[in-house]
Amino acid sequence: MKYVVLVPDGCADEPFDGFDGRTPLQVAEMPHLRAMAARSEVGRAAVIPEGLPPGSDVGNLSILGYDPAEFHTGRAPIEAAAMGVELAADEVAYRCNLVTLDADGMMVDFAAGHPSSEQSHPIVAALDAALGGGRDGVRFYPGVEYRHLVVVPRDWADAACTPPHDLTGRPAVWPLGPAAGKLRALMDASRPIVAHAAAAVGSSATQIWLWGQGRRPHLPRFADRFGVEGRLTSAVDLVRGLGVLAGIEVLDVPGATAGFDNDYGAQRNACLASLTDRDFFLLHVEATDEAGHQQDAAAKVASLEAWDREIVGPLLEALPAHGAFRVLLLPDHATPLHLGTHTSDPVPYLLFDSEVDGPGGDYTEAGVAGCPPVPAHTLMARMTAGASHIV
Repeated sequence: MKYVVLVPDGCADEPFDGFDGRTPLQVAEMPHLRAMAARSEVGRAAVIPEGLPPGSDVGNLSILGYDPAEFHTGRAPIEAAAMGVELAADEVAYRCNLVTLDADGMMVDFAAGHPSSEQSHPIVAALDAALGGGRDGVRFYPGVEYRHLVVVPRDWADAACTPPHDLTGRPAVWPLGPAAGKLRALMDASRPIVAHAAAAVGSSATQIWLWGQGRRPHLPRFADRFGVEGRLTSAVDLVRGLGVLAGIEVLDVPGATAGFDNDYGAQRNACLASLTDRDFFLLHVEATDEAGHQQDAAAKVASLEAWDREIVGPLLEALPAHGAFRVLLLPDHATPLHLGTHTSDPVPYLLFDSEVDGPGGDYTEAGVAGCPPVPAHTLMARMTAGASHIV
């Protein structure tokens, strides 16, 4: 049996005025997904447990079968694992966005105009030279595009921080709590350094934004937990980091990006090649989430249609050559177009078994509205039922 998990990040949505009250899943032309849903189990999954932030760290932890209420320690330490950054017991990691604030302190752009990594890395290097390098226990690490990392002493952890993507077009909400002063001082000190370095590379970044802090989590090995060895592909450090922490091999797929130019076909081909010698594969694409954050309705629909055309259809055609298979498809959270940020609402899920017809259903938000939500972290055990797993 082969097991494939498909994660169209943030694809779930809410009724949108621009679509006459329909959602992108209702508008998009997705014939292959519709056909698969017609013989699947379709329902609603609670990917974000009550009391936890609605982010990809929590949502993808749920999808991989780990209860976030038990295993989640923060977003940044997961990204640290993907970047090969080791956290000592007395350290915490913070996500360090490059952002654009105006002179009045309004969050103009949580992604600082989406600089390339080639543009952003010199900015992070300048920050580390001026403010980090181990001085006072502070170290900066370059990530991807606007997403970076800073490691600080553990006593900096006690703060309430607002994700910058929740503040677009709004006044900055600065950290609160015992460690807030240290965080604010570092963010303030970053402004002249970022401004100078950003001007040299043509970036609109004005400063750093710190959030998503935590210590290194310890996850039981995925293969021990579910009885299957696997790989994953994602262009997002957060998902890649979960793979590292869970002992799932992370593939570097040329052409896989966190934007609208993602090469869906390259990720699909990586999945099929991997299944020749491994039984599990997770395929994650960020584009639908990015479209939600940018409130770009056309891009969200186009990304969904690319999923169907480039991944779902070809996989359904090719997977029978590998024998029996199951597919689990669900996003890690909703990213409604009218909000431009994540919500904690349950999302549609689909569980397909090539050997057993399910009751069938409509894979849209409206189609599953009457289904009681199931804890998303329980779906992996159900998908891999029959493998030698312990949960």
